[in-house]
Amino acid sequence: MGMITGRITRTVQIMGIRMARVAATITGTITRTVQIMGTRMARVAATIMGIESSGWLGLAWLASPALPIGGFSYSEGLEAAVEHGLVHDEASCSTWLRDQMLMTQARGDWAVVALAIEAWRALDSASLGELAHWVSATRESAEMRLQSEQMGRSLTDWLRNLSLAPPAAMSLLENLPPSYPMTLALALSLIDAPLPQAMQSCAFSWAENMVQAAVKSVPLGQNAGQRLLLGLVQAIPEAVQKAIDCPAAQRQCFSPMLARSEEHTSELQSHLNLVCRLLLEK
Repeated sequence: MGMITGRITRTVQIMGIRMARVAATITGTITRTVQIMGTRMARVAATIMGIESSGWLGLAWLASPALPIGGFSYSEGLEAAVEHGLVHDEASCSTWLRDQMLMTQARGDWAVVALAIEAWRALDSASLGELAHWVSATRESAEMRLQSEQMGRSLTDWLRNLSLAPPAAMSLLENLPPSYPMTLALALSLIDAPLPQAMQSCAFSWAENMVQAAVKSVPLGQNAGQRLLLGLVQAIPEAVQKAIDCPAAQRQCFSPMLARSEEHTSELQSHLNLVCRLLLEK
């Protein structure tokens, strides 16, 4: 009986030693994994802020439809164009969106964004104030003004919550009339990327949102939506260059049919999108 008890005792001791070794191994592995993940996360954060790269990740982040600014809830008159038969299939939708990109966005808001990016980098308060007031004065409908203000405020909150912009820039932004173009320009100015690339990110974000609206509103299939997006992407370099080169005297947002369509679209918005806007404005 004593021999059996001794063997059991030694077995328990051996098992205890082995379990302690296993536990130590697991603890060490977990510790090293956490350290590696922490290092990788720090590298990702640094890359996004443009410290270790040319800013591609930062531009992708700003172009993402997941950015919580409510861009998905606006179709910019497309729903009304569908309602009136101006847009009814893939070809007509492609023409509508391409014209809107080259004739409205490139000569208006994107031209402002291009100038404002450089003004933000220099903290040129006089130029920023002039551009901000131009944006406020050129909204052609109450719906367009509300869209610009809501998206601008949401993007400002995003910058503030992540502490991405320096205090001097945030203070200057908060003293300007709220608008999406001016706030987007600030966000883009913080990324270490050449102006054409920053503007292409801005243009792609718009194009992707509009294609998503088209797929739901016309409606179109996913393959048609991808063909639409391809066509817009191919036109983005031309639109961006036009925006960068646009003289101040030729900058304008005069598009009465688009403005009227936007007014009518507000009457067609779904309850879900209206709820999303209200949540973003809180």
